Amino acid sequence: MSDLPGFFPGTEMPTAGWWPALWPDPAAVLAAIGVVRGMDVVDLCCGDGWFTAPLAAIARRVTAVDLDPKFLDAARARVGAIGAENCTFVAGDAYDIATLAPRPVDYVLMANAFHGVPDAARLARAVTRILKPGGRFGVINWHKRPRTETPAMGEPRGPATELRLSPDETAAKVAPAGLALARLVELPPYHYGAIFAAG
Repeated sequence: MSDLPGFFPGTEMPTAGWWPALWPDPAAVLAAIGVVRGMDVVDLCCGDGWFTAPLAAIARRVTAVDLDPKFLDAARARVGAIGAENCTFVAGDAYDIATLAPRPVDYVLMANAFHGVPDAARLARAVTRILKPGGRFGVINWHKRPRTETPAMGEPRGPATELRLSPDETAAKVAPAGLALARLVELPPYHYGAIFAAG
């Protein structure tokens, strides 16, 4: 658990090896949740860049935001390894996304962190402010299942059971920001993607 002030509960990075065990093809996950070539994207709470690098491979511009500079260093290394030069790395609080992202974007991705947000409506409102008309907010969450039922590499993985959100609970937290649930996709083995649309 990070001791950085403002770090969202239950969103620390996993031990090495089990993101690939769960998601060997992160580019396919991005395609499933509607990220397409040429978009301007914010990878919010990007962590070590598991999705940042495949985003950089297809997006026009990527802004990778995380509270922890060490995570950003890891993400920067992943993006550097594919030779992409269209990614900006910003250390900051997710609630401040409207000031951290330099321009309106087509898509904001938040993977494996929304469950820990103490004030989800506040965050969703901040996201809404930087979306272009018709833009999307994609939330990748663990299904609301007991942690003991979501193993990887022989051990229970993911956030504590009590932090997990069902798709309906996620939608209810985002709704006050005026974002409507446009699509729900299954992301096996243990996740779903909830894609919300700006007006």
